[in-house]
Amino acid sequence: MSQHSAAILGCLGPRLRADERIFYQQANPWGFILFARNLETPDQVRRLTDGLRDAVGWNAPILIDQEGGRVQRMGPPHWHQWVPPLDQVKLAGGDAARIMELRYRIIGAELRAVGIDVNCAPMADIAEHCTHSVLKNRCYGMDTQTVGEVSRAVANGLLSAGVLPVLKHIPGHGRAFVDSHLQLPQVDDDADTLRARDFAPFNALSDLKLGMTAHIVFSAFDNANPATQSPRIVQLIREELGFGGLLMTDDISMEALDGSLTERAVRSIAAGCDVVLHCNGDLAEMEEITAAAGALSAEGMARGEAALAQRAPAEKTEGEQLLEEFRALTGEPA
Repeated sequence: MSQHSAAILGCLGPRLRADERIFYQQANPWGFILFARNLETPDQVRRLTDGLRDAVGWNAPILIDQEGGRVQRMGPPHWHQWVPPLDQVKLAGGDAARIMELRYRIIGAELRAVGIDVNCAPMADIAEHCTHSVLKNRCYGMDTQTVGEVSRAVANGLLSAGVLPVLKHIPGHGRAFVDSHLQLPQVDDDADTLRARDFAPFNALSDLKLGMTAHIVFSAFDNANPATQSPRIVQLIREELGFGGLLMTDDISMEALDGSLTERAVRSIAAGCDVVLHCNGDLAEMEEITAAAGALSAEGMARGEAALAQRAPAEKTEGEQLLEEFRALTGEPA
C-alpha cells in the first residue's frame, strides 16, 4: 500500500466512476467524505462505501456531516429526520445530555449500517446572539457547561455505535457573524474572554481523537491568518487546549480562505494541520489538493492510527430500545 495523501476527499455522485477509482488508487487519501449528492438508498450507499475502500485497498474512514436539522446529509424516507440540535437541547431541558446521546447512538447505527464510520460532530461552538444563522441552530447551547456536557454526550453516543466523532470547529466558531462558506469571520474579543468561554469546551473534549479547525481569525492571537492556517492557533490547540488527535481542516474550498487551492493546502499543512479536507468531488481540484498537501506525516499517521483503533463494534443495544427511550424522553417520534 502506498503512503497516504494528507487529504480527505469527496466524490462526485452516487456511483464511483472509473476515473475516480484510478485517481483514489494512486492518491490513497487518508479518508473520504460523503454528501447528499452521494446518497440515494441504503444498498446504494453501501456499494459506494465498499467501492471507495476497495479503490484504496484498505479500510479507510468514511466521513459525513450528520448533525440533524439543516446539516443532515441522510434523511427520509430511508433515514430519520431530526430537529436542529439547538432546538432539541432547548426542548429537552434537564434531559438534554441523555437525549442527545440517544439521538447520536441512533444516528451512529444508521451510519454504520451503510459503511460510514466517522461523523463530523460534536460541534462544541458556543452560540452567541451574534452567531450567524448558518451556524446558530447547529450549536448545543449558549453557555460553556451545557455545550461541554452535550458535546460529550454526542461523542459518547457515536462511539457507542462504533462511529468516530470529530470535534469541531476548533478552537470555536460561535462568535462568527458572517458565513465562513462565503466570507472570513474575524473575532476581536480579548484572549482571556476567548480562553474562558469559547475555547473551554474544546479543552474539555481534547481527548477525542479527531478534530476539525475553524476558518476564523482570532485577532488576539493572530490577526493575519484564520485558525486553519495559523501556526500560533494550531500551537494553542495542541499545547493549551491539549488536543493530541488528528487535526483536519474545515472544507478547504470555503470562501473564508483566499488564494489558490494549492496555496490554501500548503498554508494549512505548514500551520500544523495533519490533513486537508476537500469536499466537492471535483477531480481536477482533488488532483491539485493531493499534490499540494503531500504525504501524511509520521505524526499524522500515528494520530490517525490512534483514532481508527477506536472503530469498535457497536454496543449490543437493540435499535428499537433506543428509539423507545428517545420517544419516552422527548414525547415525540424520532
